[in-house]
Amino acid sequence: MTDASRLPGPFEHAWGWQLDAACRGADSRLFFPPVGRSERARREREASAKRLCAECPVQLACRRYALEARESYGVWGGLTEDERFADTGRRPRRRRTG
Repeated sequence: MTDASRLPGPFEHAWGWQLDAACRGADSRLFFPPVGRSERARREREASAKRLCAECPVQLACRRYALEARESYGVWGGLTEDERFADTGRRPRRRRTG
């Protein structure tokens, strides 16, 4: 059995910013592409997500998290996966559609 007294305490400082996020309660499909959608639909979805991110009080914390965690999918902190990986020279793996 695990000795819970030896486990680290809650890490609210690492994720507490999410409580103030403008996207809290929003439809996750806005930030993560449904499989099989057109390129136009993807661009429209990303633009809508970025508009919400632009008004978010924790945009920079969200972006920092996504970069540090190397989030492979979705819009985080106003950046798409392609934008987040632009300086690394590595492209995120894409899901196959269709």
